[in-house]
Amino acid sequence: MKRYQYYKVVAATPSVAIGNPQKNVQAMLDICARVPKDTQLIVFPELCITGYTCQDLFYEDLLLRQAQKGLQEFLEAMPDQMAVLVGLPLQIQNKLYNAAAFCFDHHVLGFQLKTYIPSYNEFYETRWFTSGKNCPVDSMDWQGRTVPVSNGLVFYDSTTQACIGAELCEDLWVTIPVSSKLALAGANILCNLSASNDTIAKDAYRHQLVINQSARTYAGYVYASAGPQESTSDLVFSGHDLICENGTVLSERNYLDTNDFIVGEIDIQNLMNDRIHFKTSMEEEINDVRTIMYASQPIDTIELHRTYDAYPFVPNDSEKRIRRCQNILNIQAQGLATRLSKIHCEHVVIGISGGLDSTLALLVCERAFQLCQYDPKNIHAISMPGFGTSVRTKTNADQLIDLIHASKETITIGDAVNQHFKDIHHDPEIMDITYENSQARERTQILMDLANQYNGIVIGTGDLSELALGWCTYNGDHMSMYAVNVSVPKTLVRYIVETRALQAQKEGQNALHDVLMDICDTPVSPELLPLDASGKIAQKTEEVLGSYDLHDFFLYHLLRHHEQPEKIFDLCVKAFPTIDKKTIKNGLLTFYRRFFAQQFKRNCMPDGVKVGSICLSPRGDLRMPSDASRDLWLQQVEAIEIE
Repeated sequence: MKRYQYYKVVAATPSVAIGNPQKNVQAMLDICARVPKDTQLIVFPELCITGYTCQDLFYEDLLLRQAQKGLQEFLEAMPDQMAVLVGLPLQIQNKLYNAAAFCFDHHVLGFQLKTYIPSYNEFYETRWFTSGKNCPVDSMDWQGRTVPVSNGLVFYDSTTQACIGAELCEDLWVTIPVSSKLALAGANILCNLSASNDTIAKDAYRHQLVINQSARTYAGYVYASAGPQESTSDLVFSGHDLICENGTVLSERNYLDTNDFIVGEIDIQNLMNDRIHFKTSMEEEINDVRTIMYASQPIDTIELHRTYDAYPFVPNDSEKRIRRCQNILNIQAQGLATRLSKIHCEHVVIGISGGLDSTLALLVCERAFQLCQYDPKNIHAISMPGFGTSVRTKTNADQLIDLIHASKETITIGDAVNQHFKDIHHDPEIMDITYENSQARERTQILMDLANQYNGIVIGTGDLSELALGWCTYNGDHMSMYAVNVSVPKTLVRYIVETRALQAQKEGQNALHDVLMDICDTPVSPELLPLDASGKIAQKTEEVLGSYDLHDFFLYHLLRHHEQPEKIFDLCVKAFPTIDKKTIKNGLLTFYRRFFAQQFKRNCMPDGVKVGSICLSPRGDLRMPSDASRDLWLQQVEAIEIE
């Protein structure tokens, strides 16, 4: 697929011969020959040219000279146009430094020096090495070239916009890691040349450390650690390698993995978008880091191995999914409970259709009333059958209201809507948008007036996906006094209701379980058009809009990562291999047309609780003009060629 500023990296743990730079360099070159051809950066472990566990052999002039010779041999034989970070002991004047050589296209562009030299427990590095912050020079002669030397270097590739910063092992484990400073100076690919030994539970801590550092710096993080061929006199090294991106593990290798390297594609475009968006994390000024510029040859395409979830809002793991659904329901309920408490309100009015969204909203009301210790009879659940209401949804609505012990009332809207048609001179045989929206607005009028009667508030039921597409009637179901589902996407609503059903089953509430599961199996429909000849739902939303699975995928990648349409299309093709490209393209066109055209509804949406990273509230996450041009986005989608 197109590169889209993906940057392919490798974390490698070569077999090491302690104190034998020649063999170690050959092992590194062997890995270089086996990595994917479009690899742009390889990170090797700390002191990989000599081995980390040489101990007092680091005093030997022979070893230090052979290490320098080994690096030069590596430079001569390394692949063209590939950046490689190599660890070695580096003598500067009368001191020895633990260094990472940044090599590109057969040259060393700079030596990054280790800052924090451990001297506790099993570590005794201060016996041999000096901290890079005390280096007396800022450059040195290397094979006839002047090369920067510092504990604060970043390497910027002007072709790919990759800005690479390296730290060495302990530099990550301190209170303020070196990589934090490098990230503030612009580094978006952070690397750690490490020799982290293994003890009980250390691998889990290291795993979280790397994940968290990649998240707080909005960066890719490549962690390459020494392997089991290091000395076992006192320690064991497992070769724990990790590649992370902004809090997500792209690839990981531990002692059970027989491979000697892992591969990951880091999305620089997404990282830079996040840094622009969450700019407070990048506001500290750093003046003691130097940037070394270089330019690689452009690569148009990349073989993308990383996967993308087809359902980014829904965890794949069932246990995580259940926990997330429970947490979301609790957040929704707490938001409503707090609002009711603050405005001294003990009554809510909610329209119940027997569909997923109103079901979730009713479950939120049930939980909120439990938190407030209010009588559930003060939940006034109103069923308002119209021209398209099916027996199935009406029955489910009635049963659900009874099972949670809310107050139930049925108000048929047909006569009122027909009278309205007469008043506005509309032919009811013309089942157009006026026909549909008149029903939605009649229902909203009923709910609002009942809320006045009960001195309560109307609870909105519309979800995040409907808001994104504008699939709601302006000043109809679009409007409420508190909207509890506004940041819950359609693909997740079903799972939250299903999770509540499973909880009911565990508690012996089998009737509640059964009705909730049947609601989950009911086709999504506004039920505004008459039923078919057999009395079943004729109007199915996804037959008009396209799949909500696709729309939620588009929505996530647009608002979470601000990706351009052609990239979203390519990722969607990869995430949904069974859906043909024409369907995806048509869905994307529908999404962008509606997303831009319906912003006016979102700009005056009611208050509602935010539960996730994406929200469309104009008071929160999305500030967008109602009359913004959509041409740029549609033109790019229309230009996508379908093979």
